[in-house]
Amino acid sequence: MNGASREALAAARGRLDALTDSTSVDAAALADELAAVTALLDREVSLRRVLTDPAQSGEAKAELAQRLFAGQVGGPALDLLTGSVRSRWSQPRDLVDAMEELAATADLTAAQRTGRLESVEDELFRFGRIVSSNTELRSALTDRSASTAAKVELLHRLLGGRAAVTTERLVTRLVTAPRGRSLEAGLESLSKLAAERRDRVVAVVTSAVPLSDVQRRRLGAALAKLYGREMHLNLDVDPEVVGGVWVQVGDEVINGSLADRLEDAARRLAS
Repeated sequence: MNGASREALAAARGRLDALTDSTSVDAAALADELAAVTALLDREVSLRRVLTDPAQSGEAKAELAQRLFAGQVGGPALDLLTGSVRSRWSQPRDLVDAMEELAATADLTAAQRTGRLESVEDELFRFGRIVSSNTELRSALTDRSASTAAKVELLHRLLGGRAAVTTERLVTRLVTAPRGRSLEAGLESLSKLAAERRDRVVAVVTSAVPLSDVQRRRLGAALAKLYGREMHLNLDVDPEVVGGVWVQVGDEVINGSLADRLEDAARRLAS
């Protein structure tokens, strides 16, 4: 997103945080309702264009949303939607993307309340790695000819009882409503959103052999110092990274020998 949409999304995030600060709001139910709004706006091109039309006043658009969705979703979801359509969006699809992000964030909030947010973050990352390495599974989950029910059943067999409820909900929603994204890209976005919820940056660390606890701590501390924020390490092992380590933080890649990187970590910590 750019320009006006970035500002509108930031305002929507703030409204969601204010709503979910109250434990009286059922965050998981709110996520379901926001996901339903997302699905409708994604299908109805003309509706999302009307709700983001810069020629219409924010109040007129909010009143329209109120008439259309009152009784269909609860008060918190309706407040978020009407607040969002009052904002200015650079393009209609940005509103849909925002509603989808708010739905995912509400689910992550539910996990945070039960102390499962870190588990969800790790499970999303691991599932993404499994999908990337298993062509048959990826094909089954992205097959357009397969029914939604079949995909939901497959995911439940894979994740039900093995992963947090929030993880299964997020992955199921992504698989059944990809909205043009690859499965890997969607999982990566969810993982980053979970990290942001914990106010941390994600570093994907790939090494030839598993890192020791000491190495993980030193590398994490060095990266946190480098980027000025707490760092979450998503660890992966690839024997082809011979004698080295590969670190990706956002679009930036740090590639060098493990010894050199750890020596650099120690220097940064000492400085």
